[in-house]
Amino acid sequence: MRVLITGGAGFIGSHLSEAMLDRGDEVFVIDDLSTGSIENVQHLKSNPRFHYAIDSVKNAPLLAEMMDPCDVVVHLAAAVGVRLIVESPVRTIETNVHGTEVVLATASKKRKKVLIASTSEVYGLSDAVPFREDGPIVLGATSKARWSYACSKAIDEFLALAYYRERRLPTLILRLFNTVGPRQTGQYGMVIPNFVTQALTGRPITVFGDGRQTRCFCHVRDVVRAMLALLAHPGAVGEVVNIGSTEEVSMLELARRVKAITASPSEIVFVPYAEAYEAGFEDMPRRVPDTTKARDLIGFAPTATLDDILRSVIEHQRSAAPAAAQLG
Repeated sequence: MRVLITGGAGFIGSHLSEAMLDRGDEVFVIDDLSTGSIENVQHLKSNPRFHYAIDSVKNAPLLAEMMDPCDVVVHLAAAVGVRLIVESPVRTIETNVHGTEVVLATASKKRKKVLIASTSEVYGLSDAVPFREDGPIVLGATSKARWSYACSKAIDEFLALAYYRERRLPTLILRLFNTVGPRQTGQYGMVIPNFVTQALTGRPITVFGDGRQTRCFCHVRDVVRAMLALLAHPGAVGEVVNIGSTEEVSMLELARRVKAITASPSEIVFVPYAEAYEAGFEDMPRRVPDTTKARDLIGFAPTATLDDILRSVIEHQRSAAPAAAQLG
């Protein structure tokens, strides 16, 4: 198979590139490195089946040229991370909506299957937990920049489904629930890399709000496995599919686990949302997926537990960071 991965130098994209090369596929990557890093794919550059361009998906002529030899497109390029979204809502909306529009329009002309990576954020403030793909979407006020990401990704989904229904473009949508693993950065607010960095360096582990909000974390290798299986499944075309773990944990308990596994002396401190992000910041109290559809389609079930995930991130950060930056 030949695949074009947009955002392929990002956290998830680099793992997907690696997995597809390992099984003998040819991989084409386009990434503007706005949130990705060339270091994520440095180890792949010597592979003759790996090709990359440092540019934006909004460069339609280049995108078309790279898409030509490919069988499928995996669209991962997006503005990600709560901190980036709050601080740069214009960039978030333009990158997510216009970028996806260019990808779908180009794929439609060339009749290429497209997998769109969406997010659990689209469920917004819905209290219909666990979240089903056909469940309600409840977004906060437009005056809250935090919801620009959820809204932009929901528009991406509407666009992809419209191309499928109106123009018969084979599309499928994955709503990812907190994908975590080696190479993920905490730069844009991802909680587990931040907690681990804080614990390994002896700084306070900062829990936002009261710490009672819960999330479910899924290892990137389980997400990649699901992506590959769904790309190959004809029954997934035209569908929206949740991918994630159902092992729910509060942020306070997560901080305690990181502290325990790292044997860190770091104290756990609480930071008000207004201080962490902006005044009036709204968060979801729970975010848990219903993964019935993924299980029925491809037999999906995560293999990594939360502790497995934490250990893999801790091991990666310990091996990547200078010894002087860590305790002991």
